[in-house]
Amino acid sequence: MNFIIYTLLIVVGLYFLLRLFTQVASKKISKGLRVFLFIVLIIFAVLFAIGGKFLLTLPLTLASLALLKLKGMSIFQLISLYRLIQTLRNSGRFSFNNAASNLNTMSTEEAYRILNLNPSKNLTKEDVNKAYIKIQKKIHPDISPETSRLSTLVNEAKEIVLNDIS
Repeated sequence: MNFIIYTLLIVVGLYFLLRLFTQVASKKISKGLRVFLFIVLIIFAVLFAIGGKFLLTLPLTLASLALLKLKGMSIFQLISLYRLIQTLRNSGRFSFNNAASNLNTMSTEEAYRILNLNPSKNLTKEDVNKAYIKIQKKIHPDISPETSRLSTLVNEAKEIVLNDIS
C-alpha cells in the first residue's frame, strides 16, 4: 500500500516540476543549473580539502596491504592491522618506503598501544599472550614474508609489556 502512495506522490511531484519547467525560460533553467552545480562543487572541494587527509588514508593503506599478499583476512582484521601500522608509523618505527626500521627502544606506552591493551587494567600474562597471538595470527612471517618487520616489532612490544607487568 505504501508503494502505491509513494509512486503517486512521485508522479504528482514530477508533473508539477515539469509543468514549472515548461513555463520558465530555458536560459533561466541553464543558469540556475550552472549556479547549483558550481555551489555543489565548491562544497565538495571544501569537504575533500578538509576531510581528504582522513578519507584517503584507510583506502590507500588497505590497498598497500593487498600488495603485501595478505590472504584470507576479514575487513575487521584489516582495520586492526591498519591501526597497528598507524601506531607504528606515528612513532617512527615503521615505514613502507624504508626497509630499515629505527633501532630505538620502544616505550612502554607504545608497546601497550601496539598490543591494543589498556595499561591501567590489572593485566595477566595470559591477557598479554592472547593479545600477542591475536596480532601474530595476522602478520606472522610464515603467513606473509613481507610482514617480518611488523612481527619483530610486535615481539618487542610483547616483551616490554611482560617486563612491565612483572
